[in-house]
Formats: sequence, C-alpha cells, structure tokens
Amino acid sequence: MSVPSHLIVVGTSAGGMPALVQFVAQLPATLPAAVLVVQHFAPDSDGQHLVSRLARHTALPCRLATDGESIEAGTLYLAPPDRHLLAKDQGRAQLLVTKGPRENHYRPSVDALFRSAAVAFGERTVGIVLTGMLHDGTAGLEFIKRCGGIAIVQDPAEAEFPSMPQSALQNVAIDYVVPLGQMGQLLDELIGSPSNHPVTIPEDLKLEAAIAERVVGKIEEVNSIGHQVALTCPDCGGNLWEVNEGKVLRFRCHTGHAFTADVLLSSSQETLEETLWVALRMMEERKNLLGSMAMRGEGLYSVQQAERLEEITKHINRLREFLLNGGNGSNGHTSASIANAEG
Repeated sequence: MSVPSHLIVVGTSAGGMPALVQFVAQLPATLPAAVLVVQHFAPDSDGQHLVSRLARHTALPCRLATDGESIEAGTLYLAPPDRHLLAKDQGRAQLLVTKGPRENHYRPSVDALFRSAAVAFGERTVGIVLTGMLHDGTAGLEFIKRCGGIAIVQDPAEAEFPSMPQSALQNVAIDYVVPLGQMGQLLDELIGSPSNHPVTIPEDLKLEAAIAERVVGKIEEVNSIGHQVALTCPDCGGNLWEVNEGKVLRFRCHTGHAFTADVLLSSSQETLEETLWVALRMMEERKNLLGSMAMRGEGLYSVQQAERLEEITKHINRLREFLLNGGNGSNGHTSASIANAEG
C-alpha cells in the first residue's frame, strides 16, 4: 500500500460525468496522490455503474468508497449515492462514509469532503470544482485555502453549467482557473513541486470536521464556532447559528445541517412560494364555500357574504398573478390581500 503524497478532491454536479471522464483520462497510472470525488446524483443511483464508466477512461483503479478503508496513492474513490465521503488522517489516512445531515441540501456534499480533506491533509490538499449548478464547493474551497491547500476551478466560460465554478470565483481567492483539458498538466506540476508551507489548521474547521464524522453535533459545539441568529433550519426547523470564521457567510444548526447564505436565501424563497400556493388553495376553498352560501341565501348575512365573495375573488386574482409572474410587477399589497381575505 502506497501512502498518498497529496489528496486531490473534486466536486461536480450537473454535467459532471462527461467532465469527470475527460478529467480522469489525463491522470497517469503513477499518480502519487489519491483522488476523492463527489458527484451529485440521485440517492437511488447505481454508483458502481458510474465507477465502471470512469474506469474505462483511466489507468487509475476506481472504487466506490467504503467506510474505514485506507486511502491509497494512485487510486480514485467516488462517494456512494446518498452518503457523505470524508477523509481522516490520524496515523493512517482513511475514508469515512457516513449518512450524516445534508449540507447545502446535498448528500454527498462537496463542502463536507473538502473540509475533511483540508483538516486531514492541510497544505497537501488540492481542491477542484468542475461544472455544476448552485453553490456547493464554494465554502469547501475556502476551507482548503484556510488550511494552506490549493484551490482550482474549471474555467466557467467552458463549463457546461458554470454556476459552481463561478460561485467559487466570486467568493474565494482561487489559485488557478483553467480549462478542463489542461488540468492534468497543472496537477502534474503541482504534485511534483514542493508543498506550500504548513499552516496551523483552524480550530473551528477541526470542530466542524469532527461534527461531520460523528454525524450529529451538540449545541455547545455550535455555540463555540458561531452565534445564534433569528433564522430556522429549512431541513429540520431548528435554530441556526451564523458561523463566525471565514469570508463565505455560512449557517449551521446543531444537528449538523449547514448552508451558505446563497443556499439559505434560495431555500427561503422556495418555502415562501410553497406557502403562497397553500394560501391560494385555501382562499379558493373559502371562495367556493361563500359562493355556495350566497347562492342558497343561507345565513343572516347573505348580502355581506356576497360582498365578501367579490372581495376574496379580487385577492385570489391578485395572488395568482403574483405567483405566475414570480413576484414581478407586484403592487406590493399581496400580504395585505391575504390578511384581508382571511379576516
């Protein structure tokens, strides 16, 4: 068994498999580093099929990662579906495969892998973000930089889905922005050169990595790395803490869910839209009931019921227009309309 000189960690999402095929084809069989890959795919995907596909294009042995196995140089490990892939080095470099809380709604999470690799291998970590949507991997590259490692992104101009590399570029001091076809040569130069000077691994990242290894954290631990804010976790409904360290604004709950601010904002928008659709459905039901009562002349206040029917119809039309237009062109009275209709 050969101990890896470096850990190359790769994160990708939409468009990832074609990009990974092109990436691994550039890696030599004598690579002195190990390669750990997170590709976002459905929980019920056949991970072994994806490993076999990659193996047809590289001389490196390719494996679906298993919990507790040693990390070997010249080997590629793919995170299994619906499992986090983590690295650990305490006398022996090994893999951890867990079903811990999602980070940025993902499991496996690029951020979780990158953080663990940064804490375990420090300046000997090379993080790469390829094509993908949204923001997973942005905070992870910052973790790697804070631990002395190297951050690389695929040139967004050529990425099939540029959101992931573009997000990283906007938020992290990236070392190299290169086309996919040049990454093999770049890695050969980086791995063959002396490593960066070692830096002290930040205590907050050590703690976050330990929380991920144990799957669930404690309130006392989250208190030590952040401060509680008036926000709730979109995954479990618990309190959120804003993480104190780092330039990328992040939030965690004590059960282990973690989010960048961009992901949290997107989640809140989705929740708001779902709530408004429920409100629209309830208002439609109320309109139908008022209509039935007005037609039958039931109740002491049939005239008032007819007036309320007309009023709620206006609110329904306004809310439906707001939802169908995505909030564009709203006159700003949607919330008041809901309140009045329910009053």
